[in-house]
Amino acid sequence: MKQKLYGLYAITDEKLMPVNNFNLMAETVLRAGVRIIQYRDKSTDKAKRLKQATELRRLCTEFGATFIINDDIELTLQSNADGIHIGKDDASIIETRQLLGDDKIIGVSCYNDATLAETAIKNGADYIAFGSFFGSSIKPDAPKATPDLIRFIKNKYHTPVCCIGGITTENCNELLKEQADMLAVISDIFSSPQQNVIQNKCSQFSAVFKRTG
Repeated sequence: MKQKLYGLYAITDEKLMPVNNFNLMAETVLRAGVRIIQYRDKSTDKAKRLKQATELRRLCTEFGATFIINDDIELTLQSNADGIHIGKDDASIIETRQLLGDDKIIGVSCYNDATLAETAIKNGADYIAFGSFFGSSIKPDAPKATPDLIRFIKNKYHTPVCCIGGITTENCNELLKEQADMLAVISDIFSSPQQNVIQNKCSQFSAVFKRTG
């Protein structure tokens, strides 16, 4: 599973994906070729979170996709997700590894900090994430990252690099040219609930990856 950390990385959003349309929107991106999806829901509704995560687990199994949980070790275990994504205010990589085991993927947010990324890699992160690279409506106050961070890490390590923050089909080329492995996208995929719009957007991203791959 850890060898599949490449390509368009879809992240769910509770505001853009209402409960009554969540499953359909998630299935649409998977049918459109997305092979990595992260469940991100900051609400306190544990029953809803478990129900949606369980459904995503089923869908990812059906479509052969990698399923990641954002910042919730308990939910990762309950849903049997493939891994977890953690930030600087979450449990440490070492603690997370002890709780989840060696087989689970651990991704780590490193913002715009190369030192943080190197530490994460040395502590066993399976991938590291930089961002925000562009203006983000989801996290407007996120620290700004620059493409040279990707180049710095790729020149020293084999650890996959994920980019996040305001990424669109129009601005992602410079990140892929620096050998970014994954592009994490929320708004540019899920801004419309219409299936054909979501499918077209995923297809556009796939075309960009093929051109720069």
